[in-house]
Amino acid sequence: MLNYESIKPLLFKFEPETAHHIAECVLRMPNICQIPFNPFLESHFVNDASLKQEIFGHTFLNPIGLGAGFDKNATMIRGMQILGFGFTEIGTVTPKPQPGNPKPRMFRHIKEESIQNAMGFNNDGAYKVVKRLKQRYPFTTPIGVNIGKNKVTPEYEAINDYTHLIKAFDGLGDYFVINISSPNTPGLRDLQNEEFIKNLFSQAKQLTSMPILLKIAPDMEIEAAVNLTKMAVQHGADGIIATNTTIDYSLVKHPKDIGGLSGAVLKEKSFKIFDAVAAELYGKTILISVGGIDSAKEAYKRIRAGASLVQILSGLIFHGPDMIMNINNELIQLLKADGFENISQAIGADRK
Repeated sequence: MLNYESIKPLLFKFEPETAHHIAECVLRMPNICQIPFNPFLESHFVNDASLKQEIFGHTFLNPIGLGAGFDKNATMIRGMQILGFGFTEIGTVTPKPQPGNPKPRMFRHIKEESIQNAMGFNNDGAYKVVKRLKQRYPFTTPIGVNIGKNKVTPEYEAINDYTHLIKAFDGLGDYFVINISSPNTPGLRDLQNEEFIKNLFSQAKQLTSMPILLKIAPDMEIEAAVNLTKMAVQHGADGIIATNTTIDYSLVKHPKDIGGLSGAVLKEKSFKIFDAVAAELYGKTILISVGGIDSAKEAYKRIRAGASLVQILSGLIFHGPDMIMNINNELIQLLKADGFENISQAIGADRK
């Protein structure tokens, strides 16, 4: 595989969305060619017993996953496995296809190692993505399906979009993620309220046996985030993902006035929300941390705070695919240094 640092300057000459399309063209080739997955033969895939755990009845060979937003249409699943991810989350998928927001809608903040995106759930729609997954499921590594409402769907009908998607993707993934925390669909974050969550999970749990997780925004007040996630778990949520992107534009020097920020500038804000939620829910549900994770040290910090899994997105753009392998290899050493034989012993170690 080419050295990423040597090709990054060339990629960064392209507009961010164009560079993403170039990466997708490369990473979708293993899917098209139907190359079989064997973790023992993959140069980037770290397969060590100390990183292996069983969650939701599925085997996660390592705890580093791809966050939603990169593989929106399930075209790069095999490619992500080759890069070394222990699991992948596709989407966000909406019932109907939609083009997303006007371009340009993705921006790099290179010095801050962060991305600002206002994509707006651009995706092929449920019908095409379902068809794609039917050709490839089940997978060797777990797949999450991140779902959201269409932009044109009014708030009072939003629950119908989510239940429609749960029915459509039932049995075609290993867990669902309810996305009501993206800042790029008007009114979506207004659904982060107790009444909607209660009604949604009450209906959703009757439609599927797949685990359903809730993803929250980093811009909520701490107390509100804790109360909302507690209530979600009480009404059937099988886990919490913290967090989505932030609209705190003060974190970068030259922000745009649209979209959400991810990457290094989100690190502190994301962890603050995650830590508060974990203080309340560790041991009661599965917790996944995402936001600004770009090293084994940061991943291990989230794990010791209560995360069973972590996800990476923007870090992949700035540090390249070797980052996944490096984080996993360094996690093995961190576990050994603390006397842990398996990552399950480290999860929540700072809360015990």
